[in-house]
Amino acid sequence: MTVAIVTGAARGIGHATVEKLAKDGWDVVAVDLCADDPHVGYPLATRAELFALADAWPNVRGVIADVRDADALTGAVHVALDEFGRIDAAIAAAAIIAGGQPLWETEDKDWDALFDIGVRGVANLARAVIPAMLTSEEPRHGRFVALASAAGHRGLWRLAAYNAAKHAVVGLVRGLATDLRGTGITAVAVSPGSTDTPMLAASADLYGLEGIGEFAQHQLIDRILHPAEIAEVIAFLCSPSASSITGTVVHTDGGFTA
Repeated sequence: MTVAIVTGAARGIGHATVEKLAKDGWDVVAVDLCADDPHVGYPLATRAELFALADAWPNVRGVIADVRDADALTGAVHVALDEFGRIDAAIAAAAIIAGGQPLWETEDKDWDALFDIGVRGVANLARAVIPAMLTSEEPRHGRFVALASAAGHRGLWRLAAYNAAKHAVVGLVRGLATDLRGTGITAVAVSPGSTDTPMLAASADLYGLEGIGEFAQHQLIDRILHPAEIAEVIAFLCSPSASSITGTVVHTDGGFTA
């Protein structure tokens, strides 16, 4: 039996990851805020989306929790332990987009939201889940995967704060992997390119684009990625076959950063 916790699970890449893991036989605790945020300029996932996902899979449990709330994530860890008895992988997929202005015009509310959700949320998940993973008998095979972005490797116009947040995720994962040395638990960042999610649609709105299709020109594959493609990579990184991959970034960006 293998057990995972996934944040940002109600939509986008998080949702696709829950479905992929559940299909592969994992037990999954799917975590999402399930509420709009006054500091985020577009609608976030809903309770209905999260619990429709949980209802579709008997091996998935939906938990409403804010990744900015360390105690709430500890509660999600307890759900996993109480329901399934262990935790083998944690996937930090919760994130938002904000910006559309030069850095010197970026408001504190945007900066704070990007870092509180997209960076502190990753750290909060690690701090909640790693101690539980360390209770597993040796040899351990734990996995921690955090969603970064192509924006963590290349500057994007009028998204400097988002760039900074995603660079921070990469740095966090490298440091976490170093702290995990010798434990049998790995830590990896996944950096997708432009992927067909509500967050990409919000990015198109920030730029005043007619749709997400205009982002395809930045990728060597000349198309927008699908969330399921990213989920396949995440699932591989959670598998025993990925035991040698830690402290690094896996680019699933369709050639965005080539």
